[in-house]
Amino acid sequence: MQISGSTALLTGATGGIGQAIARALAGRGAQLILTGRRSDVLDPLAGELGARALAVDLSDRAEVSRLLGEAGDVDILVANAALPGSGRVEDFSLEEVDRALDVNLRAPIVLAQGLVPQMVARHSGHLVFISSLAGKAATPNTALYNATKFGLRGFASALRADLHGTGVGVTTVFPGFIRDAGMFAVADVKLPAGVGTRTPEEVAAAVVAGIERNRAEIDVAPLPLRISTVFASLAPEMAGRMARRMGSDEISSQMAAGQRDKR
Repeated sequence: MQISGSTALLTGATGGIGQAIARALAGRGAQLILTGRRSDVLDPLAGELGARALAVDLSDRAEVSRLLGEAGDVDILVANAALPGSGRVEDFSLEEVDRALDVNLRAPIVLAQGLVPQMVARHSGHLVFISSLAGKAATPNTALYNATKFGLRGFASALRADLHGTGVGVTTVFPGFIRDAGMFAVADVKLPAGVGTRTPEEVAAAVVAGIERNRAEIDVAPLPLRISTVFASLAPEMAGRMARRMGSDEISSQMAAGQRDKR
């Protein structure tokens, strides 16, 4: 669909990746509704882009309902907000488990549920879900995160099939390791030589391409990482052994430690 002149609702706008997506959509002429928990970041970004700012905590179910009510007519949803969910599952409190499930999976589903009817009625609209390569291949110390991102991929894929022929498109974006912003950057993890990264702007470009070309899935990662993800989905046990030899356990442990206070 055409982005120019559309109204786009973006969650997780206060993070670095969210800000890059916001600027990319604004550059294409979208009227933005930006959401996030941090008003100190959200309000200046909204002022810069001429957008509406709605401070919302997506872990609060009443807040998600409020967001739907206040957003009004929306042409494009970009469900970008997420919590890390890194670490062994037994190290999470039940409250932390619920928060990860609510923000990463429930909120995107509920927002889609609320917005799809108006899009179908107009025969126009697009929904973008920001998943992760962790939504295609499991890794140690990320069981909860994997669960939410695998779930998001399944939901988006089935929703796309349900909406076929309605004029409403669905795209899932799968970032790998993103430098300069996002969960990986915040954790300050040292990657082995040869494991490449991508930028927030490349994630934003994937969002734009997904909307304008109605692409089902887009990976944002170097080719070797994308190949290893495909291999992991075909032969998970063998891929797991190879990943451990390359230091995946250490990487995931570093990420869990670096993201502990973000749950």
